[in-house]
Amino acid sequence: MIKLFFRKLTNQFCFVPLRKILDFVYDNPFIQSLFNVFSLYVEDGLVSIHNHDFTKDPKFKSAYQRGIRANTFDSHWKWRVHVGLWAASHAMQLQGDFVECGVNRGFLSSSIMDYLHWNTLHKKFYLFDTFHGLDRALVSKEEKMLGRMLESEKHYSECYAEVKRNFQGYKNVILVRGSVPSTLKKVFIHRVCYLSIDMNNYASEIAAAEFFWPILVHGAIILLDDYAYKGYLPQKKAFDIFAKKRGITILSLPTGQGMIIKS
Repeated sequence: MIKLFFRKLTNQFCFVPLRKILDFVYDNPFIQSLFNVFSLYVEDGLVSIHNHDFTKDPKFKSAYQRGIRANTFDSHWKWRVHVGLWAASHAMQLQGDFVECGVNRGFLSSSIMDYLHWNTLHKKFYLFDTFHGLDRALVSKEEKMLGRMLESEKHYSECYAEVKRNFQGYKNVILVRGSVPSTLKKVFIHRVCYLSIDMNNYASEIAAAEFFWPILVHGAIILLDDYAYKGYLPQKKAFDIFAKKRGITILSLPTGQGMIIKS
């Protein structure tokens, strides 16, 4: 029965019904308690029997709860946040500032600031977003067919005022409102050690990667939220071309993310 359940859970040919099933699974305390008994990780399209005790670490739990508070609900993506926290912890040891392109209500960036004790660092965090969803003019026909605009209209709404309030307690946080790439030159950023890209369309994402690449310091991280995520193939194809032109490779992660370390 368990094998049959997970075969259905990971079936790639019933993505829309699968999302509904997963939403039910994530929010059902009884099912989650069964997964805990068998030491299973089941979230965000990822099923793993491997060790995931980072979810019990007090520091992680505090950071994750801070993200929930910013977002107003749990996105059920602990392993993705774990990857983001690792990347940010690496980057904090480097020269340069943090940049996030694609913020929404600030789940990941809030988690990072809590985890790193942001106010103790001498860095700036630049947050680029429309703060009201995708810019239709930047979404390709293929991406529209994949449902990007429908997702945007369903999941993203005007949130700029709430985001400003969310980050009031943190120093050196700069919100840059508008569509990328048009906003990229609105602020001067000298060096970057951490770049998170999650804008759900390849035109904006590639523009951001190309703009920041020259000022990424040695060892800097680029975290691509949707690189390997199901349904986001146009972004993967675009970044594979970006990487090939620069003679680099992208680490594809089972969370659906991708990672580049600039050498």
